[in-house]
Amino acid sequence: MPTHFTGTPAEVLALDTLIKLTRANNSLLARIAHRGTHPDLSVSQFGTLEALYHLGAMSQTEICSKLLKSGGNTTLVIDNLEKRGLVQRRRDTEDRRVMMVELTAAGFELISAIFPHHAQVVAEEMSVLTPEEQRTLGELCKKLGKGAAPPDASA
Repeated sequence: MPTHFTGTPAEVLALDTLIKLTRANNSLLARIAHRGTHPDLSVSQFGTLEALYHLGAMSQTEICSKLLKSGGNTTLVIDNLEKRGLVQRRRDTEDRRVMMVELTAAGFELISAIFPHHAQVVAEEMSVLTPEEQRTLGELCKKLGKGAAPPDASA
């Protein structure tokens, strides 16, 4: 559904594009979730386990940054994963103020068992785009994510 806003052509185009991007993202994530790639885990829990699996132990702040989540949300996610025995917290040896989060053996076993299926499902869902279209979309998303350059203060 396009926007019903009647602004400038640039505004209408931008709003229509945002609607399409948001709907495509939501639809893709719903299809992936429907295929059960991470049973018994929330999206944030799965993302946390996946980040720790691929990147190793991280501080909670680093996890927040990777997942684009708030500190409070991430604390709750890590608390729940810790209760399930999937992650553990430990003090950083270099800076005792920092709490590191790492996978437990059970967490490693779980994420290493379910991640290959998740990767396969994502590849299948993305296959509606050619490899070149996927690369182009990736570059466009990266560009959009970085946003416009700040105005030059010296101008």
